[in-house]
Amino acid sequence: MNAENKIARLMRNTGPARFLIPVGLILIFFGIVLLCFKSDNYLETTGKITNVRQYIDDTGEETQTLYEVSFDYTVDGKQYSSSFDGLGSAGSVGDEIKVFYDPANPERITNTKAGGIIALIAIVLGAAAIVGGVLTAVKAFRKDKELDEQIKAAGGSLRVEPLPKDSLTEYYVSYDGQMLKPGYIVEDGARNVVYEGRMEKNALVGSRRFVFADRRTGTTEEHEVGHTLTQRFNDEFFSAKSSFKFDGKNIWDLLHERGIRIATDMRSKFPNLTYTISKNGQFFATVETSGKFVHEEDAAEHKLNIPIGRYYYRCWTNESDIALLFLTVFAISETEQTIVE
Repeated sequence: MNAENKIARLMRNTGPARFLIPVGLILIFFGIVLLCFKSDNYLETTGKITNVRQYIDDTGEETQTLYEVSFDYTVDGKQYSSSFDGLGSAGSVGDEIKVFYDPANPERITNTKAGGIIALIAIVLGAAAIVGGVLTAVKAFRKDKELDEQIKAAGGSLRVEPLPKDSLTEYYVSYDGQMLKPGYIVEDGARNVVYEGRMEKNALVGSRRFVFADRRTGTTEEHEVGHTLTQRFNDEFFSAKSSFKFDGKNIWDLLHERGIRIATDMRSKFPNLTYTISKNGQFFATVETSGKFVHEEDAAEHKLNIPIGRYYYRCWTNESDIALLFLTVFAISETEQTIVE
């Protein structure tokens, strides 16, 4: 795993923590500020409205009508004048209005005594957010450590260098969207289809059913494939994490269990994005994004081979486990994930 990929993966997996912990701190700070101005000991009196000013607030996403209400109130025989601003509703001049005042300083007033409760709620929610963020970060680091230990236990290396392509067998994975039931096919160098995964049942809600078929052995398997879910925190590029359920399990967890780890070379050879795939710490395959037309005999206008980012990939491997290679490329393509594990 190169340092670039490891940092990106760490940034993404700690995205929830980097979102929750600051939010928690802000909530706690807000709660403490409210406690400093809590009104639990304030006393109630009645004021008389002397003026009402209506205005339009258009600083937010929606315009709204607000009111500034001026009034007089009396405490211990002494009259005070003040106002409440930003009210959503107001009475008329001469109407009574409820006022809460600080007995130690009657000029300090509020129109509600809910500040203490709101403060406690903010502090509790803030603490919960921080605890959730810390637990999420611990879980991310623990998972990372477990995966590294899994590789070491298998006698592999955390950093796997790709093998020369000319010593490997090349395959081409392409999206077949022209048929009634779209899917993917894997071709060998002679353009023979050696593996395919076709959608047999589509569904807007719930899982889709795919049939994976190994053309070399004639074996087929049915799989339930969920829709892609993308989690994003603070709209950060490095925090975006996409996944889908494969036979009821998160696709990345499933690939990890099978020893698969994926390093993304973000620099790559422009405009191709390159993935180095390892299995139990040993080189498994090199995968590159590709254009739709890659064969020598295709028309001249297709030979530019501009990668489109997903759906089409060239693969080089010395493994015979094409099913696992296909599942890995299938996961990358279906999730549109740039940074993978």
